[in-house]
Amino acid sequence: MTISIYEASVPVFSARLKALSNVLNLAEQNALDRKIDPQVFLASRLAPDMYALTRQVQIATDHAKGAPSRLAGREVPKYEDNEASFADLRARIAKTVDLLATFSAADMDGSDDRMIELKLGQREFSMAGMQYLLHLAMPNFYFHVTTAYDILRHNGVPLGKAIFIGSR
Repeated sequence: MTISIYEASVPVFSARLKALSNVLNLAEQNALDRKIDPQVFLASRLAPDMYALTRQVQIATDHAKGAPSRLAGREVPKYEDNEASFADLRARIAKTVDLLATFSAADMDGSDDRMIELKLGQREFSMAGMQYLLHLAMPNFYFHVTTAYDILRHNGVPLGKAIFIGSR
């Protein structure tokens, strides 16, 4: 049995983003319950040289919208990166999930060998679609989703694996 590039990407991105949106809901409620300014969580980071929660969510959505777009040969939508609240971050996630719903398996047929060229920071990459998805896009996506979760957990938000996975 084989798995298509579409099956390995779009439904996975969508499910994880929906779970991340739920994590953000719980974090915002936790901040209110504990009488903590939500900006404290939004600006929190795990280490001084890491991005804050808001940027982690932005980058996760960037990978979730960028990978399928590149693999389907579409222009990658640009977002302004101006989110300043939990509601803004959830709206960004919802916009990305809506975008993901516009892709079909047919859009990505043959993309496993399509050359994907992109620049991340100062580095330029050129690789076949399957390599790009499995070795760059997905690991980066999971890194930023996990880091967002970890920032909130580190700040005392009572989260667990089932919430991260999206089964609760």
